[in-house]
Amino acid sequence: MKIKVAELFYSIQGEGRYMGVPSVFLRTFGCNFKCAGFGMPRGELSTEADELATVAHLYNKYEELPLVSTGCDSYASWHKDFKNLSPLITNEAIVERIKEILPHNEWQEEHLVITGGEPLLGWQKSYPELLDMMPNLKEITFETNGTQQLIPEFREYLHNWNRDGREITFSVSAKLPASGEIWEDAIKPEIVCTYEEVGTAYLKLVVATEEDIKDAEQAVEQFRKAGFTGHVYLMPVGGVESVYTLNARSVAIAAMKRGWRYSDRLQVPLFKNEWGT
Repeated sequence: MKIKVAELFYSIQGEGRYMGVPSVFLRTFGCNFKCAGFGMPRGELSTEADELATVAHLYNKYEELPLVSTGCDSYASWHKDFKNLSPLITNEAIVERIKEILPHNEWQEEHLVITGGEPLLGWQKSYPELLDMMPNLKEITFETNGTQQLIPEFREYLHNWNRDGREITFSVSAKLPASGEIWEDAIKPEIVCTYEEVGTAYLKLVVATEEDIKDAEQAVEQFRKAGFTGHVYLMPVGGVESVYTLNARSVAIAAMKRGWRYSDRLQVPLFKNEWGT
């Protein structure tokens, strides 16, 4: 089976529960959201990704792409004009590449992060074969927006995989109105609660302003009413350092006041959020 892969690289996890853990990142292509509102004034949408799309033909690989300061910082993983940079790769080839980039050519303490785009959108049927090829892997995280149901076959597979000390985590970056997405389309507590039936799930909410934090409070209340039991992380907006540093401190204070956790974005100060980090 094959997966359309935007990026495959080795780095440290910069966000959430496993922050600082050495990880292999498998970024799949395709998403049901654009998140064009990040970093923009309330109600406005960024055109950076669409502007870059007009010159997409000038780029031959991810590493050449510019970073954006507004909108989705991984725009090339879903924008159709950049899909040629994300080849369809067999699971066998993915596993071989992972072996090449792991420090000891095999899984030890490292973590696998399947991200996107939206990794649960179209590739769930391919993941069982992929994971079966990596029997020594012990920890996996799906970085998801929390809107996609697990298909029955994959749900059953994860039930069986999550045994013998292996861990499955769903890092749910539910999209608040600051993202530019519609609340009813983005906030799906009933779906996220089903993730908790096969692993650990937590919310990772991106905020910048007091209005964003009020939206986060409303979202958390909705998730709790649906039965969600996981932790809540607040994370500052900003894919580039100039934006990120403006609100990191205030977001950390807001998280403490509410008894929530704070998530840094370590990849921003460490690597300037470059592709492949």
